[in-house]
Amino acid sequence: MPAAAPFEPPRGLRNPHLQSILASLAPRRHFVARRARAVLAASRDIVVDCGDGVRLLGHHSPQPEPARNLVLLLHGWEGSAESLYVLSCAALLYERGFDVFRLNLRDHGPTHHLNPELFHSCRIAEVVGAVRAVQARFPAQPLSLVGYSLGGNFALRVAVRAPAAGIRLKQVVAVCPVLDPVHTLECLEHGSWIYRNYFVLKWRNSLVKKRRAWPDLYDLDELLADRNLTSMTERLVLRYSGFPDLMTYLTGYAIVGEVLAPLAVRARIIASLDDPIIPASDLARLAKSAALSITTTARGGHCGFIDGLRRESWADRQVLAILSAA
Repeated sequence: MPAAAPFEPPRGLRNPHLQSILASLAPRRHFVARRARAVLAASRDIVVDCGDGVRLLGHHSPQPEPARNLVLLLHGWEGSAESLYVLSCAALLYERGFDVFRLNLRDHGPTHHLNPELFHSCRIAEVVGAVRAVQARFPAQPLSLVGYSLGGNFALRVAVRAPAAGIRLKQVVAVCPVLDPVHTLECLEHGSWIYRNYFVLKWRNSLVKKRRAWPDLYDLDELLADRNLTSMTERLVLRYSGFPDLMTYLTGYAIVGEVLAPLAVRARIIASLDDPIIPASDLARLAKSAALSITTTARGGHCGFIDGLRRESWADRQVLAILSAA
């Protein structure tokens, strides 16, 4: 693991919780929206056929002139293609000449009506199918993946499966990816109430939208009445996921152990040692791979890395440098 990278936020932005909150909430929204005007103006919606009847919504922003490189961005749990950290990175990449494709995971963003089954984090096959479909639509462009939090976890799992799926990936970058979901759930449940309340509220709102879209399929009253992330997850797993128990489900999308050992695509993980949601100690449990490199910072929170409210994040600049070098 390389030594901590040179990320030093101003003194007032060093708190890991502040970093984590600013990644997704105001007061950054105004400044990110202003920088993202061009990439949003160029954006057009594409419903991606992922196979097996699954459809996911993406937003493609091509350059005015044909661009060589295409980057697919994946948001985190209960985020969307409109999340501030996604738009911030998309704006910088688009400004520097990349085509950008922002993909919504199932039941994220305005997509609850597209598929009858509920989202869960082990639905890797449909994300592999989406990436394959995007590459088939733009076959002349080298394709890279960038994912945040759960999206980073998905991106790395896609990378492992890419050769067998016929996907030619140039580079993968995962920012603060979920490593061991058991530990992440523990951090959310027993850490700061800010994250627990945030995700309970976001998840409940998402489930309400799902029930509204498919009123004959779901009785979610007990789940919606719960306020405990662990028991909410267990209720969903036992009733709707097909997994026999919570632990089987959580380990089903972990990337610790030997999961990344077959990795043949160049991949970079960017992680902060003070991440309040993803324990940095789990980085040591990743399989050694010549294709994988890890950059750590002493500060940065969860998907934060903000060294100024009016500009792109340090992580955005790292992603640009990595993809440009590749």
